[in-house]
Amino acid sequence: MQINTWFIVIVLALFLLWKLNFFATLWNMKALSPEIPATFEGFVDEEAYENSQAYTRANAILGIGEGIFSLVVLFTFWWLGGFGWLDEQVRSFGYGSIVTGLLFIGAVLVAQMILSIPFDLYSTFGLEEKFGFNRTTFSTWCLDRVKGLFLGLIIGAPLLVALLWIFETVPVAWLWGWILMTGFSLILTYVAPIWIMPLFNKFEPLEEGELKTAIHKMAKDCDFPLREVTIMDGSKRSAKSNAFFTGLGKNKRIALFDTLVQNHTVPELVGVLAHEIGHFKKRHIVKSLLIGILTTGALFFLLGLMMENRSLFDAFGVRETSVYVSLVLFGIVMTPMNEILSIGSNWLSRKHEFEADAYAAEVTGNPQAMADALRKLSKDNLSNLTPHPFYVFLNYTHPPVAERVGALGVR
Repeated sequence: MQINTWFIVIVLALFLLWKLNFFATLWNMKALSPEIPATFEGFVDEEAYENSQAYTRANAILGIGEGIFSLVVLFTFWWLGGFGWLDEQVRSFGYGSIVTGLLFIGAVLVAQMILSIPFDLYSTFGLEEKFGFNRTTFSTWCLDRVKGLFLGLIIGAPLLVALLWIFETVPVAWLWGWILMTGFSLILTYVAPIWIMPLFNKFEPLEEGELKTAIHKMAKDCDFPLREVTIMDGSKRSAKSNAFFTGLGKNKRIALFDTLVQNHTVPELVGVLAHEIGHFKKRHIVKSLLIGILTTGALFFLLGLMMENRSLFDAFGVRETSVYVSLVLFGIVMTPMNEILSIGSNWLSRKHEFEADAYAAEVTGNPQAMADALRKLSKDNLSNLTPHPFYVFLNYTHPPVAERVGALGVR
């Protein structure tokens, strides 16, 4: 390991990033108010409000602990020459560069997964259990991770092989890597709801009745190509509620958590659907997709510039340059940059949420139902009702519910 410019810049950037998130979390906890905000009066009682604040504190403490642990592990492994040692170990098997790269990157990913297990277990069976959310059995939890590893092998490994081959043999590799990743992302967006998501949850068609009639009427009135509305067994893992929109082109699907359907009225659920349709009508999906593609292109361009950078390898104590180590080091180097990029994407996402809310209020003619749905979701999910603005600025993809309700112009 060599203490050069790269070493100093990366260490400082990672440490400052941690400090930024640490103080933002502290300010967020300090912003917790003992009084129920006026927006939620009549929706949240004292007990539920106190639980939401306790839940916020518990998640914040867990996040701080996990952040400190991850930073200490990274710096310790780095300082002890772990990256160079691991590279020498995988090279000693005598395989070609691509297989060696798979072993190196695979070892790093497996190590990350193992180190995250205690935090994941505590979050699921400790914290979530304590606040009444967890419905996951240990066997389901284990099976989920086995399925994730399987998908990583059959999908991630071939993609990684292709990237390694491109950067080792193809001129202007960053461009072709970008094209490959873009094509892969688009295909995955299309096939995930059909083949991947059903591996983890059951999706049953919404039964005939008032809700289905109202949803399809709304979709027709909005000229929205809704192919299917399904109920997802979200209660299999958690008591939390949600809904999401998947598919490209005419392959549009809306999935409603079973807990969402159980806890909300038909007008509220129609408002949630109208909100999702609003994202489609306002072209938020397309805009986000294009921004994501351009961002990926910029990252691949930077990766091409930094590929097999001798000074970077020296900073991490790796003797021989290689494409596969470059990919791992680039991921570490880009961690602070990704945080900066996420601030911009989060701001845009919050803007889109306001626009989708406004669309839902307009097409349903019932902004009160939309507001009530948002407040119920906040209550049921024990959301922080008084987040600190700076924490929102850094981390929130959705505006605080109080702001969304205020923008709808209802009480």
